[in-house]
Amino acid sequence: MTKRKIVKAILYVLLILLAIISFIPFYMMIVNATRSNAEILQNGFTLFPSAALMENYEVLISYMNVWKGFSNSLLVAVCVTLLSSYFSALTAYGFAVYQFKGRNVLFVSVLVLMMVPGQLGLIGFYDLIKSMGFLDTYIPLILPSIAAPFIVFFLRQFIVSTLHSSLIEAARIDGAGELRIFHRIAFPIMMPAIATMGIFTFIGSWNNYILPLVVLFSPEKYTLPVMMGALRGSQVAQNLGAMYLGIAISVVPIMIAFLFLSKYIISSISAGAVKE
Repeated sequence: MTKRKIVKAILYVLLILLAIISFIPFYMMIVNATRSNAEILQNGFTLFPSAALMENYEVLISYMNVWKGFSNSLLVAVCVTLLSSYFSALTAYGFAVYQFKGRNVLFVSVLVLMMVPGQLGLIGFYDLIKSMGFLDTYIPLILPSIAAPFIVFFLRQFIVSTLHSSLIEAARIDGAGELRIFHRIAFPIMMPAIATMGIFTFIGSWNNYILPLVVLFSPEKYTLPVMMGALRGSQVAQNLGAMYLGIAISVVPIMIAFLFLSKYIISSISAGAVKE
């Protein structure tokens, strides 16, 4: 028992140290967002915030409409997350539950598409949306999210390990339609995996820089990463406090999303660990 307590104490200490090390960069970012450029250059890192937050904020908004970029990124990220989660769950349910001709070929195609970097098709995708008249709109950023190969693969494996065929058969015997079975039985069971993928999808869409940079031309439609990238050549880049503040604003939604949905990641990982 004493040896077990010692090992447990060591593990707790290591976990606490790991948590502190992971939190330090975020704390530095928040503290530097409240300091002036001179304080950052002269004093380096400090544990205590300063009083230059409003000054940095005024400098930041004088060069970019940060809240417009924030709302644009939020709109795109939420739409991408919702569409990707729902249609990927529907597709994964079809692969896992139904037997149809060509199912294995289609699923292998999904696996192959997982291995193809999206940047390889960027030029062809640009020509396609240009011919369709979708340039300088959010459609190229939102609509392709319906096809998410990795999410389909992940959810399909989750369904196979957690959704028993007896539940589906019982619902069919009771007269429930296929869509009703999906929405009332399968979808709630899949929620831990859907929420897990939703977190990563939201973060990926929020941080997406290349595609919005290519398809968006109007400054008022820029997402926040594109706006932040445009600051590199402006005078605000010389004010480190304002840059830290802009980065802090861009990170807040990701931290909030992870804070409220992280429990689903644990549920998803532990699903299927105990067999009855």
